[in-house]
Amino acid sequence: MKILFFSAKPYDIATFNQHNASYGFELEYFETHLGPHIVNAVGEGTFAVCVFVNDNLSAEVIDVLAARGVKVIALRCAGFNNVDLAAAKKHGITVCRVPAYSPEAVAEYAAALLLTLNRKIHKAYNRVREQNFSLNGLLGFNMHGKTVGVVGTGRIGKAFCKIMLGFGCKVWAFDLYQDAELVADGVHYTTFEDLLNEADIISLHCPLSPESRHLINPYTLGLMKQGATLINTSRGALIDTRAVIAALKTGRLAHLGIDVYEQEDRLFFKDLSGSIIEDDTIQRLMSFPNVLVTGHQAFFTADALAQIAETTLNSIRQLSNGIEPEGAVLVKG
Repeated sequence: MKILFFSAKPYDIATFNQHNASYGFELEYFETHLGPHIVNAVGEGTFAVCVFVNDNLSAEVIDVLAARGVKVIALRCAGFNNVDLAAAKKHGITVCRVPAYSPEAVAEYAAALLLTLNRKIHKAYNRVREQNFSLNGLLGFNMHGKTVGVVGTGRIGKAFCKIMLGFGCKVWAFDLYQDAELVADGVHYTTFEDLLNEADIISLHCPLSPESRHLINPYTLGLMKQGATLINTSRGALIDTRAVIAALKTGRLAHLGIDVYEQEDRLFFKDLSGSIIEDDTIQRLMSFPNVLVTGHQAFFTADALAQIAETTLNSIRQLSNGIEPEGAVLVKG
């Protein structure tokens, strides 16, 4: 049984090949992302395509996959905003994902972004390498006692809340559903507006949907405290990047740490060190001394990669045997 991978990097290939030893699928890999430009490379007899966050599963692409006999679209990630689920349903293609892969990996990375920005660790590292041991310009603030606003308390948001509680922070949260364990731990659920008003630090841990697109926009930025810190390790389009740039210029935002970007499909997971990046927005963003941008690596731990590979391959095997993997199916074909 053949699985065709897109956006496959060396670490994907190594991990999936290792875990496939106990499954015996025929695996084929493309480094390029899936989209109209490459979909015709999907050959007859391909049972599943395995894709990642920046692959384009539009109706146009899914039409071709259906014509080639593809039965399963397997997302090796939790988010699915890049898939036209209605088109998949129309063609009877099952769409599955990895609903939870080491939520602690992403939560810990969000905390790392926050600490790095606050204590200027990245700047201190570069200074010391140049034998500059001055502390000027490296002033931070105590995390203890600060109010941290967590938007979305699913698995990742919950793990982040627990980390912040460990720092002695006051944790306020916004979610459609309250987590009883977090409430018992002392997390205060409130409205989104009140969270923005009160939080010194805001971390986004919610999925991207039409309702949450540009959740951070000129209006919501205006509700934040002057000098707030914003962290995003979820999806880039939760943030209106131009509005955030304006907020950085006025000091409304004192720090911004992002591991995702709304136009990242043109940039991330590629080595562009020898290229001219034509995206003026991200170039402007990276010019700020109080901004830290990384290339969608929050998930990137050995533990998470192993869970992604095992969950994905097991889901495909179960689907091939007519079994619906629990919690993984978005559309049943």
